Formats: sequence, structure tokens, C-alpha cells
Amino acid sequence: MKMTKYLDSLLTRAAQNVKTIVLPEGEDERILEAAHYVAERKAAKLIIFGKPEEIKKFYTDRNWNMEGIEVLVPEKSPKINQYASLLYELRKAKGMTLEEAEKLAVNYTFHGTLMMKAGDADGMVSGANHSTADTVRPALQIIKSAHKDRSVSSAAIMVINDKPYIFSDPAIIINPTEQEMADMALASAETAIQFGLNPKVAMLSYSTYGSGAGGMVDKVRNATKLAQELLEKSPLKGKAEIDGELQADAALDEVVAKKKAPGSKVAGHANVMIFPCLEVGNISYKLLQRFYGAEAYGPIMQGLNAPINDLSRGALVEDIIGMIAITAIQAVK
Repeated sequence: MKMTKYLDSLLTRAAQNVKTIVLPEGEDERILEAAHYVAERKAAKLIIFGKPEEIKKFYTDRNWNMEGIEVLVPEKSPKINQYASLLYELRKAKGMTLEEAEKLAVNYTFHGTLMMKAGDADGMVSGANHSTADTVRPALQIIKSAHKDRSVSSAAIMVINDKPYIFSDPAIIINPTEQEMADMALASAETAIQFGLNPKVAMLSYSTYGSGAGGMVDKVRNATKLAQELLEKSPLKGKAEIDGELQADAALDEVVAKKKAPGSKVAGHANVMIFPCLEVGNISYKLLQRFYGAEAYGPIMQGLNAPINDLSRGALVEDIIGMIAITAIQAVK
């Protein structure tokens, strides 16, 4: 397992304020291995869902103790009726019956989310063996958006040569509207600040300042204007810069920026990348991870009342360790 400088910093920070994180995929050895490293660093308390005898054998076979790790079987939870009632109260206005709530309360991702809602856990990391939809659905239904006027989106923290960047949106909004792109820009700026960055947000396109034309260019240009207007009215004013439309080279390279976007406070220095569609964001972060060896932590959910984060099903153990630490950090109020 590769412990990088950035991953080490995440674990150190998480250990400063220990939170309880649910891992509902105890059948996956990557999850169990990641949990061991996190618990060993005392970076979080962990609740793993699964078969106790199998999970305990996994740790015993490796001579690993289980200090800081609890194994829970949702079907046998003493609080199952409480969680079912909680879900029913939250969703009955949407037509959910108590019987339906009782069935969903034993679903592992729903159960973990309900634990958070009830105050029995601070965050959850899922997705090693489940789709993004499986993770996001209970989050939206139970934890809900922190901003009624803003879209929930996702981001990935990409670390290249020990330098972190925020990429959004690689997982949630397939083809964002201008308003959704603007929302993503502000949410990603907040994520950047939470993880120690001074956000310089680039609204990415195949055009820089009108060098290209087309509907997608217009969308990014209009989204940039909306984002800048929102920034002026938000607590982020003076703490973030947003500019676009910018090509990736203009966003990242100072020499190119001077030619294509002279005077921009973002061009050449961008550390937050807002993509015009999910396809581009998802492909970009996975190519960087696989070809360039970039560290990739995400997708991180942005805009929820409490942190529930997704994993790529191809996640490495170190990716999962990072996501647990990130979730714990996000849980600190």
C-alpha cells in the first residue's frame, strides 16, 4: 500500500477530531484493509456492515487487531425499528408506507444513512461494489441538500506531484445546465477551502474568451457569469476567484494564459476545474489516475447536510483510505 505525502496529511488531520464512519461493504477485502490502516492511525472510528465471523477471520489471519472497528449486521440491529420509523416519517409525504420503510431500513446503504440521520454515525463511504445511484439515492432522500437553491454535485480531489486540484462533476450531474454549472463552481470552491486550497475556479471549455463557438461554449460562458454573480452574494466573496470560459491549457499554464487570457486572476493558476459535462470530468480524472499515476479521491458529494461519499468500483486500497479520511474531515462542523 502506497502512503503518499497527501494521504498521510489527510489521516493526520482526520485524527485531530475523530469521527464515526460507516462502511456498508464489509464483503470487500479492499474495504477491510483500508479500515485497518485508518483505525491503526486512529483517524476514525469505523462501523463495518457484514458477516462478523468472516470479517473477524480476515483480521485474525493477518494478525491485525480490531481496535476502533465495530462490525454490525443491519438485519440484527437493535435499532432497526427505530430506523424504519424514522424513514417512514421522512418519506410518508412522498407515499412511502411503513412496510416499505421496514424493508429499506435493512438495505445496507439506507441503514448506514439512517444511522447518520439518527446521530449514530457521522459519515458514510460506499460504492466499492455499488453504483453511484445506490449511494446517492438514500443520501438525497434522508440527509438531503444543505442548500435548497443549489444542486447537489460531486467532485474528485486529484493530487499531481503532491499538488491537489478539485475536479467537478465526475459522477452526479450528467449534462449540467448553466445554473447547475454555476452551483458546481461555488460548491467546489467550498470543497477547495475545506481542504486547504485558495480556490481559483476555471470554467472549462474548448474555447478561451470567445476563441471558439458553439452551444457548449455559450453554456460555459453563461454559467461563468452566473457563478460570478452568485459569488458576489455569497460568503465566499473575496475568498475565491471564478473565470471562464477557459481551455485547459489556459487554465493551467502561465505562458499560455498570458497569450489567451491576459489579466485573468484564474488563468495559469487554476486549482478547481469545472467540466461542462460528466463525461469529460469522469474520463479526465480516470485517465490522469491510470496513465499519469495521479492520486484520485472521489467522487466526493457536495452540498449535503452530512458527508456521504462514493467510491469508484475500481478504487485502490489507498483511494478508500483517503475517502474515509476525507469523509471524517467533512464531518467536522
